[in-house]
Amino acid sequence: METLEAVWSLGIRYFDTAPHYGQGKAERWLGDFLRAQDRDSFFVSTKVGRVLSPSALPRPTLNGFIDPLPFDQRYDYSHEGTMRSFEDSLQRLGLNRIDILLVHDIGMRTHDADHQLHLGHLRDSGFRALEELKRTGAISAFGIGVNEVEICEEILSFQALDLILLAGRYTLLDRSAEPRLLDQCLAAGTQLVIGGVFNSGILATGAGPEARWDYGPAPSDVLRRVEALSDLCAEYGVPLPTSALAFPLRHEAVSTVLLGNCDPARLAENTAAIQGAEIPSDFWKRASEVARDRGTGHDARPR
Repeated sequence: METLEAVWSLGIRYFDTAPHYGQGKAERWLGDFLRAQDRDSFFVSTKVGRVLSPSALPRPTLNGFIDPLPFDQRYDYSHEGTMRSFEDSLQRLGLNRIDILLVHDIGMRTHDADHQLHLGHLRDSGFRALEELKRTGAISAFGIGVNEVEICEEILSFQALDLILLAGRYTLLDRSAEPRLLDQCLAAGTQLVIGGVFNSGILATGAGPEARWDYGPAPSDVLRRVEALSDLCAEYGVPLPTSALAFPLRHEAVSTVLLGNCDPARLAENTAAIQGAEIPSDFWKRASEVARDRGTGHDARPR
């Protein structure tokens, strides 16, 4: 709550959450804060694709979250599942409308062999639910929230989206979105919200022995390129985290950068860095050459 207070004091007014985060806990906490604010003074996005149900077994950790609420989750991208998830989120948030509703983690990366099944449910009826919610004013916009480029390109080929929240795929290190998706979004009028600008931490910490990349230990190819980026940053006198924060905002398809901040001090560091970044164009050209060495780091991820 102290972090949220600090966020508000800095003038930040866009908040993103999801049922997945803490099995509903993040929505509960965010709602507790936002209900004290003027409803027309902020924007909130949450997500559909997972439906929560009561669990008989409270667990100290689940899906990487500590002390989650006592709920299980199941994937459901259908019309019924989308509506159920949306209505449950309204209850947890304590709000009567949600500004942006995102389809969460659709794609091969999450679903593997079940991908086509879930995509079929979304295409056949889930998007219809989102269009109904937008038409009635229950939401103002909808899109997808994912961390893979391929599903963005596929969905844009058949469905208009207001925005895409893309995590980790358009960063100083990982340029997966550059070949097609950025231009595709511009042509479609789809805004990009870029998350995961530190690629799970390595672009904040550098290539140390405990460096994390893409939700796991960093492979050698990624470590090598981050070391090169760190050397480049030192040459230009630009902190590595500052360049990582500033990079996505250079492209006209990107409307904002979404940061996860765990405490007020980290929030202050990030906002100061992103507001004070003055980086010469030659730096960006050389950083791109480093990032594109042997393709993107995304391709090197051990599966």
